[in-house]
Amino acid sequence: MKIIEAENLKKKFNGFTAVDKISFHINKGEIFGFLGPNGAGKTTTINMLTGMAKITEGKVKLMGKDYTRNPKKAQAMMGIVPDESNLYEELTGLENLTFCWALYGMEKEAREKRAAHLLQQFGLEKAANKPFKTYSKGMKRKLTIAAGIIHQPQILFLDEPTTGIDVAFARQIRKLIVELHQKGTTIFLT
Repeated sequence: MKIIEAENLKKKFNGFTAVDKISFHINKGEIFGFLGPNGAGKTTTINMLTGMAKITEGKVKLMGKDYTRNPKKAQAMMGIVPDESNLYEELTGLENLTFCWALYGMEKEAREKRAAHLLQQFGLEKAANKPFKTYSKGMKRKLTIAAGIIHQPQILFLDEPTTGIDVAFARQIRKLIVELHQKGTTIFLT
């Protein structure tokens, strides 16, 4: 079953074409590698697929439904790990994770339990109550990834997930990707 279908996606910024009529599909449960040099339009494509950027031309279907004009309706099924952190500097690690899950309507007790589990899984439990702005670059990357998977999405978009992290954590991320894949999560990876 096709979980993502991109048909002739195009994105223009003030006359500059960043993505020019790209088409592809991804099957449910697949790990999809999206490769290209810096500036090739990988992040822009992710942003169009996830509703973070308006599509200039083309269509996006998720699980057979056209979400081109209303991508917000599909965001609950997606986890997004951008190339730069999108978390709040003034919140603690725990607060960032529980806030992210609250956006999906989860109850407080379940949010706190899942957040504590992810903090432990990513080796961040000692920093759970420290402000995000005090985290190292690698710690920030780990928490950003944890926030992207907190609601156990069907589709996970990872934009260069191992950039700026140490070798040991890069291995942990690859292991996590395999585990998520084995559980049926579709992975879109740049």
